[in-house]
Amino acid sequence: MKLAGLKSKENAHEESIWAATWVPATESRPALLLTGSLDETVRLWRSDELELQVTNTGHCLGVVSVAAHPSGVIAASASLDSFVRVFDVDTNATISTLEAPPSEVWKMQFDPKGTILAVAGGGSLSIKLWDTATWKLVATLSVPRPEGSNKPADRSGSSKFVLSVAWSPDGKRLACGSMDGTISIFDVARAKFLHHLEGHFMPVRSLAYSPVDPRVLFTASDDTHIHIYDAEGKSMIGAMSGHASWVLSLDVSPDGAAVASGSSDRTVRLWDLNMRAAVQTMSNHTDQVWAVAFRPPGGTGVRAGRLASVSDDKSISLYDYS
Repeated sequence: MKLAGLKSKENAHEESIWAATWVPATESRPALLLTGSLDETVRLWRSDELELQVTNTGHCLGVVSVAAHPSGVIAASASLDSFVRVFDVDTNATISTLEAPPSEVWKMQFDPKGTILAVAGGGSLSIKLWDTATWKLVATLSVPRPEGSNKPADRSGSSKFVLSVAWSPDGKRLACGSMDGTISIFDVARAKFLHHLEGHFMPVRSLAYSPVDPRVLFTASDDTHIHIYDAEGKSMIGAMSGHASWVLSLDVSPDGAAVASGSSDRTVRLWDLNMRAAVQTMSNHTDQVWAVAFRPPGGTGVRAGRLASVSDDKSISLYDYS
């Protein structure tokens, strides 16, 4: 497996780019790259040319997260203004605006069937679940304090601040990462907390399940490590290190064979999961890499894999993955 630089887009936004995801292909168009920035805009890009398709405005503070519905028809953007804007990808029409108290909207992800949008609830110490048919809040999954925790007590609860969220590929489990490094696993159907996964002691800003094994969870932390967990068995089954600073983002390749990560050490790394080691380091960016995203398979005539990364340097890098 190998990454090869395809294209970079300098000054893709006017400020730092904090979020990126792929909007899946539909029958009428290929997959698009969706980016969100501190400049308060969301932009859609045609894949290999990185040609700007549309700029969405509507937030009055920086965009911290973007998510795409599995159908490729709708997407969502979350901002520091405490609103989540849900919009039609092709027309940019606003479908719904979800409101939350300040600092309660962070990373978010649609479930694999597209029926629920899960939002990491920041200072609410919870994950909020929104029904995508009605756009009503249908559940709040609260993160309990770990029993016998030796982590420093924090009366304000800020240590439990929920930063990141990920669905298992079968849609049965939700994982979330917190400011103190705790990872919490929930049974979604029963809206029930199951257990914590221990091992990180610094913020977990990104996590993702393997697309080929609903038990396997990958987590990225400010402690510079990537952990691999059996999320059902509550055990850590691997750890990978190599970044010189915080690991801000990760994504798993569609074939489940590799992980890509972005770091405040300004690099993107590709990790071979058989070797449990970094096989490549890409140094395209000149500042922190806030998001990495593999393009989902699908679309007419699409054979090659793609990885995108975005950074505080305002640029997007696109890589061929083979």
